[in-house]
Amino acid sequence: MDKHHYTYQSIHRLARSIAEQVQASGFKPDVIVAIGSGGFIPARILRTYLGKPILAVGIAYYDLNDKPTDYPRKVQWIEEAEQQLSGKRILLVDEVDDSRVTLEYCTRELLTYNPAALAVAVLHDKRKEKRGSFPEGVSNVFVGETLDDVWIVYPWDAIDIDAHDRLASMEKK
Repeated sequence: MDKHHYTYQSIHRLARSIAEQVQASGFKPDVIVAIGSGGFIPARILRTYLGKPILAVGIAYYDLNDKPTDYPRKVQWIEEAEQQLSGKRILLVDEVDDSRVTLEYCTRELLTYNPAALAVAVLHDKRKEKRGSFPEGVSNVFVGETLDDVWIVYPWDAIDIDAHDRLASMEKK
C-alpha cells in the first residue's frame, strides 16, 4: 500500500480548511470533542480558529500491531458527560475516516447525551467502502481532504521528524 507522509504545516492547512467549512456552514459548535489519539492535534488546531473548549475521548479499535479489533471500545470518556454535552452543539474530531467504525461508535455514544447538534470533522476521508455509517443525528461532516485508500503517515507518529518531512517533500507532486 502506498504511504503518504503529511507535515505539520499541511495538517494545519487542512484544519484551517475545515474551520472555514464549519464557519461557512453556519454550524456553531459549543464544544470540540477529540477522539484520542489521532484527533488531539487536529482538535487543538481547530480550537485556534473556532475558539471553543476541547474535551477528549479515548476509543480503542486497533490493537498493538495496528490490526482492527472486532469492535471499538471506550478507554477514556468525558467526566460528567451528561452535564458537559446535553443540549450542546458538538464537533467531533478525528484524523481519518477509514472504516468509519470508530466514528459511528463515538457518534452513537455522543447522541445518547441529547446534544443540540452533532457534526464530525476529519482531516482525511478515504475513498473506500465503509463498514460503519453515521447515525441520523449527525448534521454535518467536514473533510479536509478526500484521498484514495493509502497508508497515511502523520507527523505526530514520526520518530525522526526531519526524515519524515523529507519523505513528505519527496512525495509532493
